[in-house]
Amino acid sequence: MAETSRTRTSSQLPTAQGRVVWCQGHAYVRENARWVGVDDKGRPRSFTDADLRRRGWSLTRGAR
Repeated sequence: MAETSRTRTSSQLPTAQGRVVWCQGHAYVRENARWVGVDDKGRPRSFTDADLRRRGWSLTRGAR
């Protein structure tokens, strides 16, 4: 049986408040209509659904 990748390629990001997704090795939490987290230097970052779709995202951290 082939292993299935957990990386999402569809546009269906989770919509529940407090849901976590991973993008480029960083966790982002759903707050209202944005995804918030921090970059490598601890600076706050905020993305829209479209931003995360372009950057790629997954439900698991995975490899950097």
